[in-house]
Amino acid sequence: MVAPLKMSAIAKDVLLAPIYLYQGRKVKRDTVRLPEPEGERHGHIQLRDSTEMVASETTKTLSLMIVGDSAAAGVGSLTQQEALAGKLIPALQQKLVTHTQFDTLSWSLQATTGHTSFDILRRLYVLPTPYQPVDIMVLSVGVNDTTSNVSAVKWQQQLEHIIAIAQRKFGVRELIFSSLPPMAQMPALPSPLNNFIGAKATRLDQVLEGVCAEHNGVHYMAANFTLTAEKHAHGTPIDSAAMFASDGFHPSSLTYGFWAQQLAELIAQLLNSQLDGHSN
Repeated sequence: MVAPLKMSAIAKDVLLAPIYLYQGRKVKRDTVRLPEPEGERHGHIQLRDSTEMVASETTKTLSLMIVGDSAAAGVGSLTQQEALAGKLIPALQQKLVTHTQFDTLSWSLQATTGHTSFDILRRLYVLPTPYQPVDIMVLSVGVNDTTSNVSAVKWQQQLEHIIAIAQRKFGVRELIFSSLPPMAQMPALPSPLNNFIGAKATRLDQVLEGVCAEHNGVHYMAANFTLTAEKHAHGTPIDSAAMFASDGFHPSSLTYGFWAQQLAELIAQLLNSQLDGHSN
């Protein structure tokens, strides 16, 4: 049954190809180009009181790097404080593990609009080797690979290379890939183009999840923004339009906040697991 269904889907896409092409060009022409938000892209934050740090004699720093595309860069927000990095840092500070296990938090944002997995790989090659291993690296990638029609095979290869250089050059202890967003729900994409793009994104996301499962210290985070939004709204449904920025394509500041909360919770879990492992 799988083969006939697959052939039917292919035949449907072939018939709708002229519509996809027309709608794709129209979206590219009409979609508002939002700039990357202004603000700090690196920082060093003290997590514990200075007297406690002196008493402990040694200072331990948690190193965090956020890497990726326009979503990682915070497009859709006016400032970095309202974007992913700006929401993630305070969310992490609120987690007890960062106060008990670490004295300071050193973070950096390496992200650019339009970057594909290949662009991110190239960026990691160009960046200087850090002075200390990166404890946590968060990656946002896949939307531009989807719209650029990168094949699943090439996508998988690029992911493998990204993992290799992250662990070898940056000494990344925990590498977190955020899942691709629900592209079929993006207001900027009309029907039937949204379903076509959404299906492609789903295929790449499945490859991403599979690649992550094959590597130690590499994690796939299913960023279910709608579920997280309802959780924080005590079960009240959230208008899907509010989850996207004014361009109908990028996350809104509201969504960046939910995304950051999910990441902070996962990072805290991973750090606690490391602590438990060292104590055994």
